[in-house]
Amino acid sequence: MFTGIVEELGRLRGLKKGSKSALLEIAAREVLQDVKLGDSIAVNGVCLTVTGFTKDWFTADVMAETLGKTNLGSLRPGDRVNLERALRLSGRLGGHLVSGHIDGVGTIIGQQVVDIAVVTEIEAPPQVLKYVVGKGSVAIDGISLTVVEVTSRGFTVSLIPHTAKLTTLGFKKIGDRVNLEGDVIGKYVERLLHFERPGNLNLDFLSKHGFL
Repeated sequence: MFTGIVEELGRLRGLKKGSKSALLEIAAREVLQDVKLGDSIAVNGVCLTVTGFTKDWFTADVMAETLGKTNLGSLRPGDRVNLERALRLSGRLGGHLVSGHIDGVGTIIGQQVVDIAVVTEIEAPPQVLKYVVGKGSVAIDGISLTVVEVTSRGFTVSLIPHTAKLTTLGFKKIGDRVNLEGDVIGKYVERLLHFERPGNLNLDFLSKHGFL
């Protein structure tokens, strides 16, 4: 699990594509301070396993499923990526619980400067949008953000200067594609509703299943 608080902007050093896979080589420093083989690092919000490393870079394999359902397959050498190490149970949860399993890819369709912030509009596929609620949490390229408004085709988020400076969203443009992960709590609620009639969704039901 991750928190959606980006630790470092890495840079893609190399991309070796196989017939149905790829090997990423990513330049980094902060996330490699205590790294071990087999550790998990989120790259643009995608949970990947470290397969090799030095003090300056690490490698990770990407399978066909991940290439087809995220924006990792469109990366080119020199591109910057958001990096975050897996959450430690003793650490602070500064963002929200992020699994590193992408629900879909969205597209930036609007950017508007409002005072110090940049309000960014994301067009999202239905399988992501159903988990997005106003003032709720969403992960965009692995960045934990608060939803400002939900529309029929997507949603908006507001970037403060700190977020814009330290993550890839600060230099993304209209038309760029981003990885999206909905709130995991919403997914569990949806799953429970498949087994319970909607009329049973009350305070007693939520308490019984650990939501209260």
